[in-house]
Amino acid sequence: MFPAPIRPATLRFTCIGAAMVLLLAGCGGEKTPDAADAPKSSTPAAAAPTGTVITIEMTTDDKGSYFIPSEIEAKPGDVLKFVLVTGVHNVHFLPDSNPGAANLPPMSTFAQLPGQAIEIPVTMAAGSTYYFQCDPHAALGMKGHVKVQ
Repeated sequence: MFPAPIRPATLRFTCIGAAMVLLLAGCGGEKTPDAADAPKSSTPAAAAPTGTVITIEMTTDDKGSYFIPSEIEAKPGDVLKFVLVTGVHNVHFLPDSNPGAANLPPMSTFAQLPGQAIEIPVTMAAGSTYYFQCDPHAALGMKGHVKVQ
């Protein structure tokens, strides 16, 4: 009528076996994404960078938090390379600071380790100036702009 009781040793080996199967399944190697797995996006992919890499430092010191330089001239195809010196910073081209602008880069992740870089390809239209900021330090003046020629 009742099933036979499970002995503790059997239960222990069953649990260990299940854990091993799960562990090995997680070590199955990296899956190469195919077209069906690719994220869907309504924005076109950015063209590969073809121009100059322009380095901008992001820093915090006794003078404040800021970008060096904060005024940049670039061309479509250039890459803006924001390199963390000190602090924790991001780069954000806010739509309301750039009304009507197309192809604005999305908000970056936060750089947290010195030397970490955020690379942003210049895909914005030439002939305009685009404003960016570090979100947590914008009120302290950590802002800049890039004039695309």
